[in-house]
Amino acid sequence: MRFALVWTEAASGLRRNLSMVVSVILVTFISLTFVGAAILMQMQIGQMKGYWYDRAQVAVYMCTATDSSDTCTGQDATKQQIDAVKKELASPALAKFIKKSTFEDHDAVYAEFKKQFKDNPVADYVTPDLLNQTFWINLKDPNQSAVIVESVSNLPGVQSVTDQRQYLDQIFSMLNAASFTAIAIAVVMLVAAALLIATTIRLSAFSRRRELAIMRLVGASNRFIQTPFILEGVFAAVIGSVLAAVATWGIVKFFVQGYLEANAGVVMNFVGTGNAIAVAPILIIAGIVVAAVASNIAISRYLRV
Repeated sequence: MRFALVWTEAASGLRRNLSMVVSVILVTFISLTFVGAAILMQMQIGQMKGYWYDRAQVAVYMCTATDSSDTCTGQDATKQQIDAVKKELASPALAKFIKKSTFEDHDAVYAEFKKQFKDNPVADYVTPDLLNQTFWINLKDPNQSAVIVESVSNLPGVQSVTDQRQYLDQIFSMLNAASFTAIAIAVVMLVAAALLIATTIRLSAFSRRRELAIMRLVGASNRFIQTPFILEGVFAAVIGSVLAAVATWGIVKFFVQGYLEANAGVVMNFVGTGNAIAVAPILIIAGIVVAAVASNIAISRYLRV
């Protein structure tokens, strides 16, 4: 009987403030959708790091005849210099770090260049001798790239040694910035949702001020009076949270799996609907907590006035 009375009061409040309840649902939905997108983006970044970092290579670029850098003498790397690099990479000191090492001469590098820039006019002006002969090195542990860089950089005929992970770090930094931006927007939206919930509860309490006064006169406890108002906020937030969870699932299903996987042009592990389902409870719990706290603070302050 007591629960039925509490729920009846909560339902009455929802009907009286329907427009405000709809506003709470929409703000909660939008803010938690941002939260879900940010979480999924972090999951995607984690998967991409695991995939690409394992495939990142160390590139040893040999000198060309047109190279005027400090480490080159304006002539193409000789066979003896190339053999010296091969010998160094095969030495016991470095071999234990290397999973695989391949060498591309001018013709092989030129063929790859033509393939990558086939639609670019610059490809018509590049000749094989302008491109660096290159050693491509896959490491057992990509974090050990500094060992290769230090050991090979000063060998004669070597123009430069580049760890491809530095380019990946720049990409992931931009992705992380986008993810943190989404989180910041979500936090602002959640604050707005909390304020809107608090305002809705206070308006609902004000519209029933005579009923509340009577309840206090007959000895109703503050907790009994507060509970229906808290349920109002939680009910609206739960609907918004569920909508956000469904939207997050839809983004993964129809955009990530339906569009990105078909048009990405690279083989990659994208987040799946399983990840979206795992995020759903987080969104619902977050919505309930924000609504419950905001509602409780609002009605507690109102009753103290």
